[in-house]
Amino acid sequence: MEIIDTAQAKASVLTEALPYIQDFKGSVVLIKLGGSVMEVEANLDSIMDDVAFMNAVGIKVVIVHGGGKAISKAIKASGHEPQFVEGQRVTDEMTMEIVRKTLNNVVNPDLVRRLNVRGANAKPLHGNWLFGTTKITTPDRGYVGEVREVSARPVREMLDAGIIPVVTPLGTGVEDHHLYNVNADFAAAALAKALKVRKFVLVSDVPGLLKDPEDPTTLFSTLHLSETEQLKAAGIIAGGMLPKIESCEDAIRQGVKKVHLVDGRMAHSLLLEIFTREGVGTEITE
Repeated sequence: MEIIDTAQAKASVLTEALPYIQDFKGSVVLIKLGGSVMEVEANLDSIMDDVAFMNAVGIKVVIVHGGGKAISKAIKASGHEPQFVEGQRVTDEMTMEIVRKTLNNVVNPDLVRRLNVRGANAKPLHGNWLFGTTKITTPDRGYVGEVREVSARPVREMLDAGIIPVVTPLGTGVEDHHLYNVNADFAAAALAKALKVRKFVLVSDVPGLLKDPEDPTTLFSTLHLSETEQLKAAGIIAGGMLPKIESCEDAIRQGVKKVHLVDGRMAHSLLLEIFTREGVGTEITE
């Protein structure tokens, strides 16, 4: 009897998911993956399982990933200390080379491999092939760029071929053609806008936007653009959450319908967000 009950519970979950699967089939969902969730094997495996499932049921998935922890580790291994200004990495010539090698040769291939062993067809796509950038000068952080142009055609071609593009947050200077480090949240938002994705999901190591960062019960389940400025002024949107929310605001103003902040530490949080009525995390809309 217990086996039957378990099987029926699983069938009930699949039945609830069916209308969402039908609705999202063929839609483009962009997932920005970052935070310490990328450093924990169980969390990363759960996220990769979710992406492979989404791909299998016909959702066109794009991944833009960060790599901050791995980059900082590589910088320390080189005998230097990572430097940050206003939450973004200071990137001199030496640091830029470490960023490039870590993203392109370590983090990106690992994500591609994890997806491919799950039966998904994933391939690397270096961001400097997609993002045209200009140098951020206020404050000057070295080779840190702001996205000015997006060449989305390679991404669309890969999606049409059934491939999951796994994109690094790098850019090429539109004026000096130098390689630039780009905040992964802003790179993901720029690509989400260019693709006019159905959903833009930011997966990190926080439950979403919290009124009190120490109390998960203070989660904002829904947030409208009209509320964000007041929350910034109150200091609720601050620190590492600030670029996330600003990237969300920009994406929604440019036509992305919904943005979600999801906790990658929660098992199968992506599937819960997309294929259930309740969802998880913080949903941001116009």
